[in-house]
Amino acid sequence: MNIVRRSRPLLLALCVSVFAACAGAQPQPKSQSYEPRVGQQGKDVVWVPTPQELVDKMLDMAKVTPKDYLIDLGSGDGRTVITAAKRGLRAHGIEYNPDMVELSKSNAAKAGVSDKATFAKADLFESDFSEAQVITMFLLPQINLKLRPKILDLKPGTRIVSNSFTMAEWEADESATVGGECDHWCTALLWIVPAKVEGTWRLPQGELSLKQTFQMLSGTIKTGNSVAQISNGKMIGDQIVFTAGGNQYTGRVNGNVIEGKSGSATWNATRTK
Repeated sequence: MNIVRRSRPLLLALCVSVFAACAGAQPQPKSQSYEPRVGQQGKDVVWVPTPQELVDKMLDMAKVTPKDYLIDLGSGDGRTVITAAKRGLRAHGIEYNPDMVELSKSNAAKAGVSDKATFAKADLFESDFSEAQVITMFLLPQINLKLRPKILDLKPGTRIVSNSFTMAEWEADESATVGGECDHWCTALLWIVPAKVEGTWRLPQGELSLKQTFQMLSGTIKTGNSVAQISNGKMIGDQIVFTAGGNQYTGRVNGNVIEGKSGSATWNATRTK
């Protein structure tokens, strides 16, 4: 009997100890959601968000439509992708920071556009963005330059829009700066991937020779013994325009064939080399 009485305090103490241990094993409250810091270090760049006013301007400059597929390179918190999705586009963000990817997915869900806005944790230099009609980016000039060969191999007419940073000697087709509440990183630059037309083209009554530096063209048209220099030559996607012999030529490039107009007359050319 004494043994039982003495064991009761021990049993009570053991129960209290077990209860405390069980209570301590309960799941702890989740930590606060991820909040990125402006200037935080990433794989190739630090993170600085594009002002919303410039996001809107970049999409306007690219003349996006719901038929377009947009890819944002280095998508950060997802604002460009989400804004594009709100305009009816399918849009995809490529981002190396997994926390940013999850934040972007959460932001897309809150905006009600998860069906159109997707995000992936990936390396820009190992990613395929050949299906995009529009590419947006806010990367450093050296990153733009490293990506430039891959961009130039995209389908002619693909629109590339950059926040502030250039493509070195590949001059932008258009640029614009927004005002209002935007006080930093407020310039948008647009490039349209040009068709590759450098070479010799056979005309019905002569020869067209083209030299190409990005979207800019020079060269000659030869008809019989007459040779005319090309001026004001430019590619705008698959659209070609130039002046020669006092006539303006416009046309569309489709692989190794050009078809177009010069005044009221039509013209065509076939690539020979």
